[in-house]
Amino acid sequence: MIKVERKRTEKSEKAIASLKIEKSKKGSYNTPEVNAALKEMFHGKCYICENKQITSYQIEHLVSHRGNMDLKYDWNNLFLACAHCNNTKLDKFEPIVDCTKENVETLIAFRRTGYFGTDEKLLFDMLDCRIEVQNTVKLLHEVYYGSTPQKKMEATILRRTLRKELSEFKEYVREYHEAEDEEKEDLKYLLQQHLKDSSPFAAFKRWLIRDNKEAFAELYVYLA
Repeated sequence: MIKVERKRTEKSEKAIASLKIEKSKKGSYNTPEVNAALKEMFHGKCYICENKQITSYQIEHLVSHRGNMDLKYDWNNLFLACAHCNNTKLDKFEPIVDCTKENVETLIAFRRTGYFGTDEKLLFDMLDCRIEVQNTVKLLHEVYYGSTPQKKMEATILRRTLRKELSEFKEYVREYHEAEDEEKEDLKYLLQQHLKDSSPFAAFKRWLIRDNKEAFAELYVYLA
């Protein structure tokens, strides 16, 4: 989970207009305009797990509307989530951090320790003790590890996708450390792309650089 700016764009304006119409007739907030705007804003990633390799996108309410019409059609309350994360969150973890208003990476450290199966562990370390942060950490842990047999299977697939992405990123970091001249510049550009908001699992990648700031000071400047 990273901070995502809720920009006013042509697509978001169309989404807001469609929500106004749907609210007036008690229709659906799940409009083509809303989906297009959320996909643009969240870079095609689930806002919770940051996975891009998903087949089922859903519109998630940060604050459960429970029939409240204002919350149900509020553009600022709508987020793009995968089915796994949306069905894990439901209304069990409220309130959580609003990633469109706060820099999540200054509140939670995202780390992966260990190697080779059973030694691997994902850590979500709180850097702030507020209830929103506590609930977000609980949510992230359940997302990545699951609490039911089905969710545990889904979480295993999610961790496997994360592992592959981080392994590739770490390999590029190692190559960058060893490279010289033009090759080093090419790898720096590649790593910069991996550290962008649009990159899958950006929070984990950025914290890998944060935890090695002295060794990769020149990459640290690319962190949001």
